[in-house]
Amino acid sequence: MKSIAVYCGSNAGARPIYTERAIALGQQLARDGLTLVYGGGNVGLMGIVADAALEAGGEVIGVIPEQLMGWEVAHKGLTRLEVVANMHERKMRMFDLSDGFIALPGGFGTLDEMFEMLTWRQLGIGDKPCAFLDVDGFYTSIIAMMDRMVEERFLHPDQRRDLWHGDGISAMLDWMRGYQPAQASKWMDEKRRKALR
Repeated sequence: MKSIAVYCGSNAGARPIYTERAIALGQQLARDGLTLVYGGGNVGLMGIVADAALEAGGEVIGVIPEQLMGWEVAHKGLTRLEVVANMHERKMRMFDLSDGFIALPGGFGTLDEMFEMLTWRQLGIGDKPCAFLDVDGFYTSIIAMMDRMVEERFLHPDQRRDLWHGDGISAMLDWMRGYQPAQASKWMDEKRRKALR
């Protein structure tokens, strides 16, 4: 594992703990020699995690759509900044550059990007580890929703278990390094699926 994509808010959030954990994550990635891949912004938790990694001597690659460059939110001090045409290209480029994915707290964009990576893995497009860094219970309700998906048979239990969530950065990175993807089928009822063909 050489590089990790981090999805997170372009705002810093309501409480200092979000900033504190973003700093801790950026510093840990740098100490472990892991390149940070992120959305390329200089604002919110995005800018905070990038600055922390850079200040700790790490490499940081930003991938930003042209639209956001026009809004002047691009980080100018990165190891490398790549400008892509749109959000779809950003997702693919970050996927190509990264060996795993971490979600810090964030909004719609953070969830969109993380759930797309989970979906790609479910469909066999990728086999890279995904982790939710659950800062002060931020992701508790989303994890509970995933458990509800399993209970209602919209999600295979093995695929639900095929992600990490918790608040320990070192434990998360250890899990990611040893990750073995689940082999579960997306289909809950294989016989029924075949019968409908």
